[in-house]
Amino acid sequence: MADEANLLTLPSPPFDSISQVKFSPTNPDHLLVASWDTHTRLYEIGEKGGKESEAKAKFDHRAAVLTCCFSDGSHGYSGGLDTAVRELDLTTESVKVLGNHGGPVSTMTWSKESGALVTGSWDRTVRLWDPRSSTPPQSTLSAPERIYQLDIVNNTLVVAMASRLFHIYDIRNMEKPAQERESSLKYMTRSLACMPSGEGYATASVEGRIAVEYFEPTPEAQEKKYAFKCHRQTIDDVDHVWPVNALAFHPTYNTFASGGSDGTVSIWDHKVKKRLRQYPKFNNAIASLAFSCDGTKLGIALSYMWDDGDAGLKTAERPSIVVRKLGDEVKPKTWPGN
Repeated sequence: MADEANLLTLPSPPFDSISQVKFSPTNPDHLLVASWDTHTRLYEIGEKGGKESEAKAKFDHRAAVLTCCFSDGSHGYSGGLDTAVRELDLTTESVKVLGNHGGPVSTMTWSKESGALVTGSWDRTVRLWDPRSSTPPQSTLSAPERIYQLDIVNNTLVVAMASRLFHIYDIRNMEKPAQERESSLKYMTRSLACMPSGEGYATASVEGRIAVEYFEPTPEAQEKKYAFKCHRQTIDDVDHVWPVNALAFHPTYNTFASGGSDGTVSIWDHKVKKRLRQYPKFNNAIASLAFSCDGTKLGIALSYMWDDGDAGLKTAERPSIVVRKLGDEVKPKTWPGN
């Protein structure tokens, strides 16, 4: 692999598929990792030739962990197949169960504006939790389909469901969706990320496509939305198409990264509809991506995504977590100073 100098591999990775990586909102060296091996881990990232990276804490669950997030620098949350929503005290390594969904917890995010944890489940509900309250959840919303992904920017919550359905909520008024949409993509939604600018979101499918969407419902704003093909390759005249498993927006530049089962990570400037960089290919599928809060690092989870069933498992590499040090390749060409 090329450009090894910019890559750091974290020690003691999960021994089963990685479902999510998330950076701390305050510490660019703290990374939370959820895995199918029934653990959520907290890593501290070191430097090459300097302080070693280490797994600082490990939290046990009763089944596979599908999702995790931070609220602040010292508290994390996790959920998964055992249906419990857990608060993780990253300082004392203690765990508190906030409550349960009626099915697996598939996705979660923290709403800074409302101080609430937002969780989605295959039980077709979205729930809001106030971790300080003794009677959570604070509210439960029924959805028409299983919840696959959700993300929030400012007060706008985007919920991606089965059957290619999307609901957009104002977190301050969750009685009903502000907008109901159908995906611009023809196949199942695999990943979702909101733009830090608050203008919209990107979503990706199992069929090697990404759509860039805008919240403003006016015809002028909706004319700007588009979709494009990616994570595809022609090998011996045969088109190979891979799922896009991960999307993440840069916190400063509003560019985004995509990761696919083809083992590649690309950086995109969605404003000018161009790819800024494709990094050298990994020998494993990209399962999840996350930018650090200061935008200097990209956390990359590598693990088999079961695209080839049991047969693919025989040749799959063990899961690993790599942190890439970032340079100007994540900046739009039009950024001041470029």
